Amino acid sequence: MKHKFRIAAGAVAVAAAALTSLWANAHGNVVPQAVDTTGLPALGDKWREENPYRTNKLALKIGASAYGQNCARCHGLEAVSGGIAPDLRLLDRDCTGIKNEKKDACYKEIDNYFLTSIRHGKVRNGAVYMPPFEGVFNQEAMWAIKTYLESRRAAD
Repeated sequence: MKHKFRIAAGAVAVAAAALTSLWANAHGNVVPQAVDTTGLPALGDKWREENPYRTNKLALKIGASAYGQNCARCHGLEAVSGGIAPDLRLLDRDCTGIKNEKKDACYKEIDNYFLTSIRHGKVRNGAVYMPPFEGVFNQEAMWAIKTYLESRRAAD
């Protein structure tokens, strides 16, 4: 009986290793796609603290395209997560129910969190969960993506 148990346990270990390997390589060698921000007001070299394109229709269009080409493979089509990465429709969910000037401060804090995340990526215990995009996307592209995400915000 011990022999059968060792074989079964060994088979489970091999299967788990194979699945882990497949998951780790599921996205393959992914290269970020360029984002054409022509037509958006230039933001310069100083990083903004808040989304300057919040109501800009062109930024929304550019952000939707940029998201689809660069973010959807992990965060899901139309920002609806399939479970691999956070559902970005919920990014600022803590702000939506707040009233008065505190709501603006909350959105500004989430803008800062978003910008820090996209610029520097997410790494925990040496594992890269999200690559850094600073140097790949310009500030205009990053804020255009945030504008798109705001349009996809989950309802209260």
